Amino acid sequence: MNFKAIAAAAISATAGLALAPAATAKVVDQSEAGFTVAHTAQVAATPADVSKMLRMPQNWWSKDHSWSGDAANFWLDSQAGGCFCEKLPDTGAGVGSVQHARVLFSKPGQLLRLSGAFGPLQGEALNGTLTIQIKETPTGSALRFDYVVGGYMRFKVADIAPAVDKVIGEQLLGLANALGGALPPSREEKAAAAAEGAAKPATETPPAEDEPGLDAAVADLVEDEPKAEPEGRR
Repeated sequence: MNFKAIAAAAISATAGLALAPAATAKVVDQSEAGFTVAHTAQVAATPADVSKMLRMPQNWWSKDHSWSGDAANFWLDSQAGGCFCEKLPDTGAGVGSVQHARVLFSKPGQLLRLSGAFGPLQGEALNGTLTIQIKETPTGSALRFDYVVGGYMRFKVADIAPAVDKVIGEQLLGLANALGGALPPSREEKAAAAAEGAAKPATETPPAEDEPGLDAAVADLVEDEPKAEPEGRR
């Protein structure tokens, strides 16, 4: 990551990172305990192709958001417990490495969940969970990145959350570009987003449970867990 830029943003609210926006993005919520950011996009690639690309972060995770400055040093073992890691080339004292995150959940074509506090967040007492969801659509696949961060940190949440939001959005954009580029939202999706925005007061902070409405194309990316039947019906 451009870790210096994020740290600077945490210190100064005027610092920022350039980003060409994905289809939809926002800081979903934030408090003194942490924050959540979410980004969505659509691509003309199959879920299988998306999963294949996810396993090759060297092709889509930005080199500007690395410790070595070279995306070729990234690798990802996509099975549970696997490492999203980066090699630090030998500069005279030996080869080093960085664990950006570890895999918690891997279901090809549907979901990849990573646990890791990225960039300067790594030096804080934080937990970060990045959930990458995939859903097949008539034109390819809908993608969604949710990054949830919580714990203790020396940064101000109000400053660091927007900076991290931009960085996560940049990675989704990189993934979309590696898959041929993000598709523009459909007319129906634009109308749904406009209707949702008009229905909510400008000062309202949407609760986490409402967040599936962030993008109509990914509203049901992951099905709800089946509810247990009442005792009397068993």
